[in-house]
Order: sequence, then structure tokens, then C-alpha cells
Amino acid sequence: MYEAYWELAEPPFDNSPNPKFFYLSPEHEEALVRLVYTVRHRKGCGMLTGEYGCGKTTLSRALIQRLEAERYEIGLLTNPSWNAIDFLREVLYQLGVETEEKSKPELLHQLNEVFFRNFQAGRDSVIIVDEAQLIDDDAVFEELRLLLNFQTDDRFLVTLLLIGAPELAVKVRRLKHLDQRITLRYHLNTLDAAHTANYIAHRLKMAGQTRPLFSEEALKLIFDFTRGTPREINNLCDVALLVGFSKRVREIGEKIIAEVIKDMVGVS
Repeated sequence: MYEAYWELAEPPFDNSPNPKFFYLSPEHEEALVRLVYTVRHRKGCGMLTGEYGCGKTTLSRALIQRLEAERYEIGLLTNPSWNAIDFLREVLYQLGVETEEKSKPELLHQLNEVFFRNFQAGRDSVIIVDEAQLIDDDAVFEELRLLLNFQTDDRFLVTLLLIGAPELAVKVRRLKHLDQRITLRYHLNTLDAAHTANYIAHRLKMAGQTRPLFSEEALKLIFDFTRGTPREINNLCDVALLVGFSKRVREIGEKIIAEVIKDMVGVS
């Protein structure tokens, strides 16, 4: 509702994982380079961890955008609270195979067929598990490990990417057989003050506004409150633009940011 007032073509601070708004901080770029390398060089298994709201999901969508559709078949799993059988069926579903099969050997046989068919067609199979810290059943982690047994004499038939919060690394570490199979891993931190300001400017630019809408004092307060967490930056800036619109200001100053923060933390 405030877009026209701020001369924006679309909302700049939505929390949907839209690759268009993906901001390449040095850390995000490093994470993306490692993920792309893991896939392109068929390294078997990679793991990306990061704090909540730091942009992991958006990064995974940016990765998919960079992988050529004609070369890669990608299964994206986003709600990984399954048992082992449901997990295997979900992998098949994301790779275009719907099945009511409940026999684990048969499901594995079907997966092998999909992977090998892609291999023969010159395509690579990629499985991305987002929010992987939500996996509670160790049997699912075991199935993830066993997927890496699908290989020819000289290459893996599937690349597996695990993406999740820091507790994912803790879960994986105690599962030695899986931990040893992870070739590349990276931990994504939040943004520093300078990149917080750049992140806000980038999102505004992608939404069609090149002039700065936030004062330097406002940007400092945004960083102090959010500690550079993109999801929290989005929430704060979105409400600030709404408040600024209602007050008909030309720039968001620290007073409006302080007001929004006060509402967010519920201080009376």
C-alpha cells in the first residue's frame, strides 16, 4: 500500500525467497561459490549452515537459478519432518515420480532408475534439503547417506546439499558415517553494519528506487537492533516504510525506526 508513495515498483522487503532481491555479501558469495562448485564438480555432499533469517533459503533459490535446467534435475525438499519411507517418496516426487510404494527396497530401486536415467541423458541429479535441522529421525539421515552410494566407477549419480540452522551441524557431527561424507561445508554469518546498509540499498534498487530512503542514523539503529539478520532487517524496514508513508515523511529517520522497534519489542 505504500509503494506508490515511495516510488517503488513492488514491495522491497518481503520475506519470500525471491532470487531477484538476493544480496551478494562476501559471505553469501563465498557460500554460493562453494555450493555451485559442489554441484558442478559432483562432490557428493555439501552442507550450508547459518543463523535463522540470514538468507540460506534465498541463497538456495539463487543457486537453483544458476544451474542450467537442461543439465540439472533438481529436487528441492523444504519440509523435512518425515520418516525414512516418506523421505524417499518425497525425493522421488520432487524428481517427478509419484508413487504409493511403501517398500524401501522398491523405492530405492526407483530412485536408482531416475538417477541412472538422468546420467545416461547427460543430466545431473541434485537433491537440496532445506531446513534440514528439522529432521528428527536418524533413519532419514541414514537414507541421505545411502543416497551417496548411488555412483558409477568414477562419479556420484546424485549431489546432496543439506541446508539448515547451526543445530544441523551438531546433529550431523554425531552421525560419523554421514559427517565423513560431507565434502564441503560453510557457515553463513549475519551482515556487518556496512553490508546492512548496502543490503537495504540493494533491495530498494531492485524494487525501483535508487535514492536513499533511510537516514544514516536510521541505518545504524536498524543494524544495532537486527544485528545484521536479513529477515529482521526486512521486517523492520517494511513497517518503517509503512509508518513513514502514514506520516508523509520524505525520509525514514531514526525516530521512526525507534518507534517501530518499540512496537516490535512491546515496550509500553
